[in-house]
Amino acid sequence: MFSTMRLLWEVVVMMLLALFSKAIGTRPYSRTSDPFDSTGYCLSWRVAVEANNLRAWRTVPFQCLRYVENYMVSGQYERDLGMVIEQIYSYIDDIVLFNDGMDAWILDVDDTCISNLWYYKGKRFGCDPYDPIGFKFWALRGVSPAIPAVLDLFTKLVENGFKVFLVTGRDEETLGQATLENLHNQGYLGYERLILRYVR
Repeated sequence: MFSTMRLLWEVVVMMLLALFSKAIGTRPYSRTSDPFDSTGYCLSWRVAVEANNLRAWRTVPFQCLRYVENYMVSGQYERDLGMVIEQIYSYIDDIVLFNDGMDAWILDVDDTCISNLWYYKGKRFGCDPYDPIGFKFWALRGVSPAIPAVLDLFTKLVENGFKVFLVTGRDEETLGQATLENLHNQGYLGYERLILRYVR
């Protein structure tokens, strides 16, 4: 009986050793062989930028060019924007306005109200350093299209009685008129004021 128990014990121990060696040999997390897995890296980079946790970045990392391009032109940007706009609509619907002229909303102009996607496409979606002179020439053309979801939001805000202020880092002296006309041509009408940067 003692030898049968010992044999059974040895079998159990061998099975446990086999299981443990298999478990130790199996890695629960496996990194890709590419240390710069561009999809994972670029998703992390984008989230860090959006959360404002990555500061003073000057260009999009080159390995993220296709990722950013795909994000901007494949429809994901519009889906993300649509999700945010839905939340804003829910918020607006809960606000009771008192018609005292004190209810205001502020929207940024560039890449909020109007899109500079075609300009940035020519700059490899931010992989090239910012070119203030090139952007100024782009903005002077006044061809930035409205971002449809934001234009709809803008229209709802104005119709609901909000005073809408548009702000931009564009300088008033050089780009004021072109920006004003671009906004009007895209349907941004009825806002309270366009606030541009004043250059001394």
